[in-house]
Amino acid sequence: MTLLLSLLVLTAGDAKLTITPDPVRISLERGGASIAAAHPASSLLLGDPDKPEPASVVSEAFNQQGHRVLTVRTPSGLTATVTISLTPNQADLIVRPTTPSAVMLRFAPLSPGFGLADHAVTHRDSFDTDITGYRNDRFLSGTGLTRLISNFTFYPKQRFGFLVWDPGIKMVRSTAEECLQGVRNVTSEVRFSLFTGSPAEIYRQFLESRNMFGYPVMKPKYDFFGVGWEAFGALAWDTNYKTVAENVGQYLSLGFPLQWMVVGSGFWPRDDKRFHETTSFGMYDRNLYPDPRAFIAQFHAKGLKFFQGLRTTFIVDGPYSEEGVRNGYFVEENGRPKVYQFGWPKSPTYFLDWRKPQAVAWFADLTRKWTAYGVDGYKEDVFGYGKYPLGDDKLDPVNAALMREGLFIMGRNAYLASPADLHRLNDFNFNQNQDRGPVNALAYGYSGFPLVYPDIVGGTFGEGHFDLKVTPRMRQYMKRNAMWAALHPSMSMGQGPWTFGDPEVEAVLLQAAKLHDRLQPYFYSQAVRFFLDGYPWSFTPLPVAFPDDPQVYGRENEKVRGYEWMVGDALLAAPLYGDDYETATARDVYLPAGVWIEYDSGRRHQGPTLLKNFALPVRQTPLFVGGTGIVIEKKGAGLVARIYPVAEHAETRFIHPDGNSESTLRVRVADWKRVTVKCSSGGNCTGSWERHAFEFPIRPGVNYEIQ
Repeated sequence: MTLLLSLLVLTAGDAKLTITPDPVRISLERGGASIAAAHPASSLLLGDPDKPEPASVVSEAFNQQGHRVLTVRTPSGLTATVTISLTPNQADLIVRPTTPSAVMLRFAPLSPGFGLADHAVTHRDSFDTDITGYRNDRFLSGTGLTRLISNFTFYPKQRFGFLVWDPGIKMVRSTAEECLQGVRNVTSEVRFSLFTGSPAEIYRQFLESRNMFGYPVMKPKYDFFGVGWEAFGALAWDTNYKTVAENVGQYLSLGFPLQWMVVGSGFWPRDDKRFHETTSFGMYDRNLYPDPRAFIAQFHAKGLKFFQGLRTTFIVDGPYSEEGVRNGYFVEENGRPKVYQFGWPKSPTYFLDWRKPQAVAWFADLTRKWTAYGVDGYKEDVFGYGKYPLGDDKLDPVNAALMREGLFIMGRNAYLASPADLHRLNDFNFNQNQDRGPVNALAYGYSGFPLVYPDIVGGTFGEGHFDLKVTPRMRQYMKRNAMWAALHPSMSMGQGPWTFGDPEVEAVLLQAAKLHDRLQPYFYSQAVRFFLDGYPWSFTPLPVAFPDDPQVYGRENEKVRGYEWMVGDALLAAPLYGDDYETATARDVYLPAGVWIEYDSGRRHQGPTLLKNFALPVRQTPLFVGGTGIVIEKKGAGLVARIYPVAEHAETRFIHPDGNSESTLRVRVADWKRVTVKCSSGGNCTGSWERHAFEFPIRPGVNYEIQ
């Protein structure tokens, strides 16, 4: 065969992509520094996924858009075209094999690396956010705990992000031999993206590409970022109009600031197995829920949003299945709707074909039978499908359709997209290794899923997974779990704190809930900022926020348990959590460069510093304020800005609870003993020192200058 032997060099800004043709070896540089070095053997592989061949360039051309198009061939004669585009922060390579084939792209090893969402905590020897050593040649949702799926990998030291866009069975390796991604069977084309730049630039490009290539990030809604309640955690299957009302009422009477609630299961008619599923649209068990509209209205009257469980599985002989079969709305095999046996329901089911817009529209229309009763949204909950190679994007179009209707969605399944208000961890219970939760949550932050909801405080009691006998260990677990959960974008209550027979358990859980409630506006603003620019503001791992600080690496694992993250540009969360929760009383807490103030005491620390054996009693708020030092909190019926004396010059962007109104706050303080505030609406704003910060009320659309 005739080979193209000349070196190919593409540049855009200070990004440089170099391609050696025989065999294809690809490297990426930025500003003269190596970002991703070429694999020493070859970069582009085609053919059998288990025995791929290296490809070489045989010809070069340009398409109508001016992009470079290479024709490549393997030693056995497999051919493909590779279309390349390059911008200062992103390179895209679209590979089109002539015949169906595996396609892989690889670079020299890179480390440390992060990402992979739920896959970061499955099929590994230990809990660690660093994916170095990871290899999975059948990367797909459904195995183990994997439902929220992202194969986006980020290497902050190298300023490199890597992704192959495909909802099918992928290959992901980040080992001592190679940094590789691929797809086992490409029938038409597959896109690889290489991202480079600062973390902010990389995540912005990732966001723009998600929206452009059909994996949209949608704007979340305020209420879901408050404190919630889940029936399955509080009551397991024992739900009815009395037990739910009594349990929620007891929480409210104790001062828990609940804003939303979920009755996820068991509301459907129970006397016939055909209805034992949440796709019995509009149907309730009339003995357990005799008046659904009045039942839901009582919670609306208390200011709570009401959500239900939702799945896209239809019991074969259940309601609406005949209509779905008749119209071809279910996934088919050999021209007939395929019958599945998932983990729930136990009955055989059909699965909604998410690839057909008519099927998605039909499903969305059926959900109106519930919204007619006052249901505000859904906890999406498809699971137990691991033995079926369903696409990772099986819920994305459905959740997006419901979000477009203004419904609230708790996302549990997704591929790269964020068509949901929250990103929920898979069930996280008392009987599990407690290092999984922090590593899983941090992996979400790296992966572009930073709207982290860490599951119900305490998990699902009463489900039969563990002994319900109350022990000192269980009480300590509840306290530590609650304080850890409070620092996530959303949290919820389940098993009543009054059931543990310990006043301190009740006090700590209430304290955690009130802390989260006070910070709800701040959490939500960071969530909208993520929607706008892609950066994981609401849950930012320290290697993303401080990539040049060598001390932030190697800490997010079950040995060090340095589970820390930034919330926005001012708060650093450092909860004491992990599988040693029963006995641990202190942690080594790392503070990056700058001034940091303890949230409770006001004690100051100068970073960078490692606070060795830093005491963290269960009643202490595990937060430090630094960075811009600008935090927004609830106070009474309004919001206040709290300006901590950590930076003489700072600026932040705050999005108000309506999701649209903004305020810019600028700090230009020469003397912290004489602070004044000017607002864009005219005049000075009155403020005072409260709890170690200068505090003043803020209003939507008004900007503030702190001098």
